[in-house]
Amino acid sequence: MKKTPEEIIEEMQQVAHQMVIDDLEENPDMADEYFDCDCCGKSKSLAGSIRYGDYRLCNDCVLLAETGFALGKFTDIQSLMDAMEDSRLEELCQFIKDEEARKKHLDN
Repeated sequence: MKKTPEEIIEEMQQVAHQMVIDDLEENPDMADEYFDCDCCGKSKSLAGSIRYGDYRLCNDCVLLAETGFALGKFTDIQSLMDAMEDSRLEELCQFIKDEEARKKHLDN
């Protein structure tokens, strides 16, 4: 019996959530470890993240990737990376703006 897209999405959400739980049970210190996701560009928790080749994806992007693979929307991780390029650029621009504002505030 073929699963509906909604069933696939719900199943992937549960799997991604469980990945975070498993990582935190194995290493509670991961709750305080962050990295810049190669996919969305945001600073995210290391818990639940996965490395796909040269890219490390946060748990949210892992969910996007695995759901996209299961639904046939992406054939490989590069397809997702290309689709998320605008999001990464927006995040980088916001970081630069925030840093400029912080520096200006410290200079005053």
